[in-house]
Amino acid sequence: MGGMRVAAGVVTLVLIAAAALATPTRITVRVRSKDGKFLGTSLGGALVTVRNADSGELLARGVTSGTTGNTETLMKKPARRGVPLSDAESARFDATIDIAEPTRLEIAAFGPLAQRQSAGRVAVTQWVVPGKHLTGGDGVLLELPGLSVRLLAPPPHRRVETLPAPVEIRANVIMMCGCPITPGGLWDAARLEVKALVKRDGRPQGEVTLAYAGEASLFSARLELREAGVYEITVYAYDPSNGNTGVDTTTVVVGD
Repeated sequence: MGGMRVAAGVVTLVLIAAAALATPTRITVRVRSKDGKFLGTSLGGALVTVRNADSGELLARGVTSGTTGNTETLMKKPARRGVPLSDAESARFDATIDIAEPTRLEIAAFGPLAQRQSAGRVAVTQWVVPGKHLTGGDGVLLELPGLSVRLLAPPPHRRVETLPAPVEIRANVIMMCGCPITPGGLWDAARLEVKALVKRDGRPQGEVTLAYAGEASLFSARLELREAGVYEITVYAYDPSNGNTGVDTTTVVVGD
């Protein structure tokens, strides 16, 4: 019995010692749109999770907040080794985790949260050592690819009873950071291919090109539907220079 009590005491001491050795370790996470700026408060930010990559344990969770960053620094000046792209106001998520030994982390981001139809996820895996903070420079910098596409018209499940049925297609296309797309702008509308893929009752009916509609980030086209059925309209925006892509879908019901 005495030996069992000693063994239990040893186990307790070991657990207490392990807990006492846990060291607060700071992590800063920033999420940058591919070919764009940081995901900040203006577009809802990005949801960041920090997990033990081996056990799956959630160690920290939160949303990036702050500005999209300095346009001159991010988009015009050549990047230089050791020179941060962020400033004090640039969007970030700060966390402190308590770890007692070197730990492999999975650091992931999902966003932009204000454009969930276009939201994407990006993740990295990295070792962290207790007390060795991941805050230098830009911290942990994740790059989120894609374009945010939101269909403004027609609204979902629009019903039309007469034929032919004229339909206006309008889509808002922005960078994942919320930056606008305009002709000749820093994010040039002329670089983008914006099209609508049309199906009727599940069968392809062709495609329609959306043109810049005279307002920042707005693209439109007109479509005439001549047969009854359920139409699925999928609009995509694609930048062939870097592969950035975004998609949104709506439906139109024509006839009874």
